[in-house]
Amino acid sequence: MEQAYTLSIFSENSVGLLNRITSILTRRHLNIDSINSSESESSGIYRFTIVVKTTEAQVKKLVLQLEKQVEVMKAVYHTDSDTVFQEIALYKISTRSISEGNLVEKLIRDNNARILSVESDFMIIEKTGHKEETQELLDFLSPYGVLEFVRSGRVSVTKPMGELEGI
Repeated sequence: MEQAYTLSIFSENSVGLLNRITSILTRRHLNIDSINSSESESSGIYRFTIVVKTTEAQVKKLVLQLEKQVEVMKAVYHTDSDTVFQEIALYKISTRSISEGNLVEKLIRDNNARILSVESDFMIIEKTGHKEETQELLDFLSPYGVLEFVRSGRVSVTKPMGELEGI
């Protein structure tokens, strides 16, 4: 049965590694639902967080193939229940379209969002949460005219301890 898996790939900061990772996924006909890359808690080690929908048998093979890459120190996969994860979304909306009534107050209170910037023509709103939550706010704001929208890739930490032990 296919489900979402979060891959955590720990590596050196190496040119071309992302290309090789995506090539491995492409050869297996897997689409990337979300991708994020950053430094990890260990000095000199970087972490790719990639979300794919596949079977457990396929993700096991994928992790083994990823670990064969020279720069990859460790690759692991987790289900959503084994991770704590969030995304961040930014919404740029016209100040004219939402100036009516208490829309801004309702927006902040009901969606646990916050205003990052207010300019003469627009405002920037930030929302963190799961994809469904950030999408819900986008759907709410759409009738008022969303000028720009961007959502990050998944940022996650695992509930099990010791991912990088022994590296």
